[in-house]
Amino acid sequence: MSTAMTFGTKSFKPRAPDKGSFPLDHFGECKAFKETFMKCLRDNKFDNSLCRLQSKHYLECRMDNQLMAKEPLAKLGFKDLMDPPPSQADGEPKP
Repeated sequence: MSTAMTFGTKSFKPRAPDKGSFPLDHFGECKAFKETFMKCLRDNKFDNSLCRLQSKHYLECRMDNQLMAKEPLAKLGFKDLMDPPPSQADGEPKP
């Protein structure tokens, strides 16, 4: 005779990804940016640190075309690639 022993029930609760899901680029609105990024990766033996500018442009395109939620680029890891504030752009401090 066998008896089933239950030591507690574990319930699995699925949760959404941290950034949520985003739609695919069905109309190819950002295809050129994606291809440029992928070429950069291939040319650099898939060292993505050498293709950060292309990655930034691709993500900007996705945000501009509502293919992902708008996020500050600094929050996405591109703080060092941001344009300097206008007062610092010319290199001379304003009085």
